[in-house]
Amino acid sequence: MYAKCLCILFQIHLFIITFAFNFFRMKYQRLSKEQLDELHTEFINFLATQSITAEEWDDIKTSTPHVAEEEIDIFSDLVWEKVLTGAQYLEHFSKDQIHLFELQEDQMHLIAVKVNNELIDVTTEDGYDWLRSNLLNDDVVFYNASKEYSDDKNLDKFKLIQQGATITKGELYHYFERLVNENK
Repeated sequence: MYAKCLCILFQIHLFIITFAFNFFRMKYQRLSKEQLDELHTEFINFLATQSITAEEWDDIKTSTPHVAEEEIDIFSDLVWEKVLTGAQYLEHFSKDQIHLFELQEDQMHLIAVKVNNELIDVTTEDGYDWLRSNLLNDDVVFYNASKEYSDDKNLDKFKLIQQGATITKGELYHYFERLVNENK
């Protein structure tokens, strides 16, 4: 009798999850297999908060794989939300530009460095060394800008990451901030 009740409760739990996930749309993107592997303990805790045991998880993966996929998507969004909320700086390098973002409470501040010399590629070691040695060269231009977030500041941050930005501790941002302020 007890086992039958547990089985019925499990089926109800799966039904509720399936029903809820039909309305779920990912906000960010699914974590990679490598990222999920690194967060294995956190994922187990996530499942535990939903009272899903290891046996139940194995059963979900085999009997209702779409539910397992949706659980991973929800977990991924939770991880991204936490990471993006804690992010304070982003950096993005392209061939001739560096974009450094300070992610403040109500807005993001940008320091952009542009190299107007097509022979220089700041994504290479030689190009970056050239930039460091020629910061006051006429081919190097600095820009400052601020922009208020949209209604969803974490999504704004995520879009920058999708475009190639990486989360940093802000050392490069502060270096260029001092340089820009000294040369005003």
